[in-house]
Amino acid sequence: MPQVAGAAPCVRAQESFALIGAGPMGLAMAKVLTEQGIPFQGFELHSDVGGVWDIDGPRSTMYETAHLISSKTMTEFADFPMPPETPDYPSHKDMRSYFQAFARHFDLYRSYKFNTEVLKAEPLGQSGAGWRVVWREPDGSDQEATFKGILIANGTLSTPNIPAFNGNFAGELIHAASYKTASQFDGKRVLIVGAGNSGCDIAVDAIHHAKSTDLSMRRGYYFVPKYVFGKPADTQSRTAALPMWLRRKIDGVVLNWFAGNPQRYGFPKPDYRLYESHPVVNSLILFHAGHGDLKIRPDIDRFDGHTVHFTDGTRADYDMIVTATGYVLDYPFISKDLLNWTGAAPSLYLNCMHPKRDDLFVLGMVEATGLGWQGRHEQAELVARYIKGLSSGNREADSIKSFKANGFQRETGGVNYLKLARMAYYVDKKTYRRSVTQRIAALKEAAR
Repeated sequence: MPQVAGAAPCVRAQESFALIGAGPMGLAMAKVLTEQGIPFQGFELHSDVGGVWDIDGPRSTMYETAHLISSKTMTEFADFPMPPETPDYPSHKDMRSYFQAFARHFDLYRSYKFNTEVLKAEPLGQSGAGWRVVWREPDGSDQEATFKGILIANGTLSTPNIPAFNGNFAGELIHAASYKTASQFDGKRVLIVGAGNSGCDIAVDAIHHAKSTDLSMRRGYYFVPKYVFGKPADTQSRTAALPMWLRRKIDGVVLNWFAGNPQRYGFPKPDYRLYESHPVVNSLILFHAGHGDLKIRPDIDRFDGHTVHFTDGTRADYDMIVTATGYVLDYPFISKDLLNWTGAAPSLYLNCMHPKRDDLFVLGMVEATGLGWQGRHEQAELVARYIKGLSSGNREADSIKSFKANGFQRETGGVNYLKLARMAYYVDKKTYRRSVTQRIAALKEAAR
């Protein structure tokens, strides 16, 4: 549903929040802001909603064969189920249609200015003093206005994490963000670097088009099949409420039943415990490795022309390398200093609330196995109810304000996540959702 450029009129800026992004997280935020009667103005770089899920978007990193790695049942918004005909694991096209339908159903299109890029957001003083926002209109002109606060929802999977290598590669070297179609591999000797979910998906694509396909891995992964007993695996789990030590034990046995031992096919053994990093949800990568369609390689030592030298002393020649090395958080329109940045990510209460400012929120900077869009919708609802609560003297809102200003811990549920950039904002689903929903319930109760 393409939109007329700049169709949404700007509301009275000084009384409203600026909401940046019309991806799924931005749409969830727009929905609950509307429900809570909080005025806002939405800004979206693309001509339509959907964010990264719209392959035609200027910052989309989708590829033709991309699908959800979680099932529709565990991913959809609770109050807006996906159509019954949607497959168990929707494609990016299905997801784009779903988010467009969501925006139409909740009348969110009218709240956004499309084809509009936010260039700068800067505070006018301490929390509550307002924010100056500068944006570029579709006609190329720059405009600015003062807003009551900022709600950042521009996504987490758009700016590639580009690794540095020793030496120079004479072939084609791209990041997975630039991969769109398997025909890019036709007749080439291909090396995929990184075996996360995207890396394994892309490797499977390459197998059917490339002359040869190798997969370079720095560490091992736990592999989860998409189906267990003929149903989506994430709908069959009964261990989420168990203590982590027991959950690991039971789920480890189940994985061994259905995935076997990946080390048989050359995959390295994980040097961490189950759930300390995200698993790979892929039913085909082990299948192809077992059939000899894919060769597993260790980490890269250096490049020398078309030759890649690996850390185990082996080497091989390639025409194309795809680095599936993930993405880095990027909020280019605002200074890192303003986001309480620590290490690889901002340090925010419940991954969304600034400890000192009550006019700056980051939405969607949260990852957890099985969190789904409903878990993110709850985050948005918490923020909206908090904003409204502060303006109405809600005692729970005052309690949250005091709590976050005096220190907090990430909701890891005691899991010792790997010290990697992609895990810097990872949380335990059960622990995180419990904290968020308890805060929402308390805000509702205090508002009566």
